[in-house]
Amino acid sequence: MINNFGQTPCQLLKEPHPARLSVEEVLQKQTKNENSTLNLFQHLPELKSFFIEVTVNLNFIIGTHGWLPYDRNISNYFTFLKDQTVTNPKTQRNISGPFAPGLEIISKLFVMSHDAKLLFSGGHWDNSIRVTSLTKGKVMAQHIRHMDIVTCLAMDFCGIHLISGSRDTTCMVWQIVQQGGVPIGLAPKPLQILYGHTNEVSSVGISTELDMAVSGARDGTVIVHTIQKGQHMRTLRPPCESSLQITVPNLAVSWEGHLVVHTSIEGKTTLKDKNALHLYSVNGKYLGSESLKEEVSDLCVTGEYIVIGSLQGFLSIRDLYSLSLSSSPLAMRLPIHCVSVTKEFSHIMVGLDDGKLIIIGVGKPAEMRAGQLSRKLWGSSKRISQISSGETEYNTQDSMSSVYT
Repeated sequence: MINNFGQTPCQLLKEPHPARLSVEEVLQKQTKNENSTLNLFQHLPELKSFFIEVTVNLNFIIGTHGWLPYDRNISNYFTFLKDQTVTNPKTQRNISGPFAPGLEIISKLFVMSHDAKLLFSGGHWDNSIRVTSLTKGKVMAQHIRHMDIVTCLAMDFCGIHLISGSRDTTCMVWQIVQQGGVPIGLAPKPLQILYGHTNEVSSVGISTELDMAVSGARDGTVIVHTIQKGQHMRTLRPPCESSLQITVPNLAVSWEGHLVVHTSIEGKTTLKDKNALHLYSVNGKYLGSESLKEEVSDLCVTGEYIVIGSLQGFLSIRDLYSLSLSSSPLAMRLPIHCVSVTKEFSHIMVGLDDGKLIIIGVGKPAEMRAGQLSRKLWGSSKRISQISSGETEYNTQDSMSSVYT
């Protein structure tokens, strides 16, 4: 028989309960584990740049490079193996088919599958989206549904859907066909065709988890549709004090649905007040803006941060919610064409105008200088004994950087 059922004792513990850790303290505690990668956003003052001699030119040569993103026993914490077929004319792999005449070739025309086996490309003269196998170097399929040149592509975080924008002012949502969990191409027909813009679509973003397909255009509007039904949800018009026409060259969708929109004023010759960042909530509520002093070439949202590359050669990291700088911008000395953050937040990859691939990572943080830790790589405690000879610290204009040979 249970006596006093449901009664709560007057005292549960004899000692005070430990104080709850903040999110930052929890993340720092996790990174002290020898098997975890260093989150570069927690070590912004210790960032260092390394460059790999990778040739990326307008001949559309495809290079698939090896990448081990983490080993604490190596000074730069990563190992990079360059694809030797890039420099050998007999073994080079190219994207077949000419691109549209006069079209600027930018990173938004290319998207890679999450397993790095397929390359989706736009900008072709026949208005197609082409699927290229990176292992074979051959075109697997081409899909012609747009009525004009495909100007931008984007893939969701899950690798389930692809969205394309075109000069015909429409966007299309495509389902990525998978076989045994491996992507093998696109469905023959688009899942949705999205309308609403009056000028060329210049940037797109998609989130399958939130059922959001977002597009920005040269008419200065940002339109949000649903993926499953293609229903128009809202049209956003970023604020602008100038009477000149604004465009939306770049946008990004965060995991929680925040929209980061980059606008540029057409016809303005000076950089002052020409470019701006705007932030919207998942429900389309305007949250704030920040004027930029450089021209943004590419941006991406990772967690609570925005990583921005500019044509003036600066890589900047901003807080997602305040849009303010989280650290001093890194000077790359050359125009930046594309930026990307690794899945573990351990490195930022930056493509420069001269064909160099810059890898930004954490240097030696204070808590790591005292002693080196060995990392178990796939169940083995054996450390990597060799690194690629092409890995050299990139000497930016920051005084704390040095050159290794």
